[in-house]
Amino acid sequence: MTEQVIRFDDGAAYEQMMGVWSRLAGEVFLDWLAPPPGLRWIDIGCGNGAFTELLAERCAPTEIQGVDPSEGQLAFARTRPALRLASFQQGDAQALPFADNRFDAAVMALVLVFVPDPAAAIREMARVTSPGGVVASYIWDMLGGGFPLDPILVEMREMGFAPPRPPRLDASRIEAMRDLWTGAGLKSVETREITVRRTFADFEEFWAIKMTAPSLGPTIAQMPGERVEALKDRVRAGLPADAEGRITYEARAHAIKGRVPS
Repeated sequence: MTEQVIRFDDGAAYEQMMGVWSRLAGEVFLDWLAPPPGLRWIDIGCGNGAFTELLAERCAPTEIQGVDPSEGQLAFARTRPALRLASFQQGDAQALPFADNRFDAAVMALVLVFVPDPAAAIREMARVTSPGGVVASYIWDMLGGGFPLDPILVEMREMGFAPPRPPRLDASRIEAMRDLWTGAGLKSVETREITVRRTFADFEEFWAIKMTAPSLGPTIAQMPGERVEALKDRVRAGLPADAEGRITYEARAHAIKGRVPS
């Protein structure tokens, strides 16, 4: 099977597939951060603005800057009414286009495992954050069964199919995250798990939404039709529906925060 590269370019598809999950976890994440109003924020790997929108709605920021490598995702973010006052630009998490001490808070939502050099990205987050400011992130527990796509990915692997994987799955381990934060010189480092639950109207809605994932759709499109049906049967069996046919299951993320030394 031809190797697929994971690319996030379709903001609308991402909104259906992962944007909802991102906000569910992001709500808990922001409750945990408990930031004061009036901060200058940078959202690194902001994608289509799903988490950025939460910042605008909940944190009364004086400024939000969003950075992402995908112009398609950024175009979707710019359409969100809550983000009219936010600014977005293409950029690399490992080389942020901002001066030192530019922000009060730097966040990265569901991005860390996609960055080729996570340590460089955390150093950049610390660099652009002012002394005393917060550097924080959350990422799915990719190696511990917490990823929202795991109900399908696990069955695909059991059937001998290998969908593409993010380059740095190891960075989703909570111990690895702590090492990254302390390695960047951040202080008062704390971690926690975040568990969220999502309900789909029925299995067909669940399946259709998951097929918009760039790590799934292209791979499954290359599978023989009978194998796709076998995969669906296996996934369906692992996600029992309630009396009304609804599918509900949990996902789990690891979160971390630390402060730039004063």
